[in-house]
Amino acid sequence: MSLTLPAGVALPVTASALVLTQQPGNGDNGGQGEDFGKSSPVGFLVLILFLVAVAFLVRSMTKHLKRVPASFDEPPAEAAPEQPEAKAGEPAAAEKPAKDSSATKADS
Repeated sequence: MSLTLPAGVALPVTASALVLTQQPGNGDNGGQGEDFGKSSPVGFLVLILFLVAVAFLVRSMTKHLKRVPASFDEPPAEAAPEQPEAKAGEPAAAEKPAKDSSATKADS
């Protein structure tokens, strides 16, 4: 989409834009004196405090995002086959430890 002005409107718009962009010639720089654009030590301290606050927020957000599960879908109910009982002469099979879902999701 382009903005086109009618010929009767283009000249006044152009002329007013030229007038508004001129710097005043009477020595008044519009508040832009010798110290314009310089910051104080208080401003630097506020900037440092903001940066420290952002660093703590990023750290906290990272911890919380690690705890979010990969999927919010319910895991399918699997019918696990039951282990046969060990016979008297055979050593008992080592049981597998239950998987900790938080540890596996934090690694991926």
